[in-house]
Amino acid sequence: MSERLSPSKERPGATSSSPLPYPRFGKKGDGKGKDKDAGQQGVKITREEVESAFAFFDVQGKGVLRPKDLKARLGAFYPQMTNKEYRFLISEQNFTVDTLWNLLDSNTIMNFDPVKEAFKVYDPQESGYVDPEVLKSVMSRMGYGDMTREDLDVLIKTADMDGDGKISLEDFRSMLNFNKNAQQQGEAPSPR
Repeated sequence: MSERLSPSKERPGATSSSPLPYPRFGKKGDGKGKDKDAGQQGVKITREEVESAFAFFDVQGKGVLRPKDLKARLGAFYPQMTNKEYRFLISEQNFTVDTLWNLLDSNTIMNFDPVKEAFKVYDPQESGYVDPEVLKSVMSRMGYGDMTREDLDVLIKTADMDGDGKISLEDFRSMLNFNKNAQQQGEAPSPR
């Protein structure tokens, strides 16, 4: 990769403890992910969020990601992904949190909704709802074993924020926001 992604290069104004300035997906805006001039959405992330994402993939706590680290975490969601694709995503020898931070800082992605993209894993047919069989398969690949229909029903009921018996994108988004708010308040998330 290019020199600009070298982990030894510190981005001006950013420190490991400072969340500002933000890398930004999209154009500068009002801090809510929207650009006032163009009306296009973008996503702002903090250094802390990048570090948290990196730690999720850095299972062994080595401080450096390898393609096998991505595969260990993403394999449950993307079982068809090849080793070559993982190597493409992590092609740098010393891919650190600084590498990720700098990479995100220099990219512009417009009209990107990360929750909607994550939801697509569970809704591959784009029906608008989580496919229970896909949910069962993902949970099994994550190490939770074979789930019974009763187990699935409990998961769906817990995530079904509007009570229609299915998990929609908005239910999924609400569930993630609920968990995020509970974590920020130091509480353990609980079902409704």
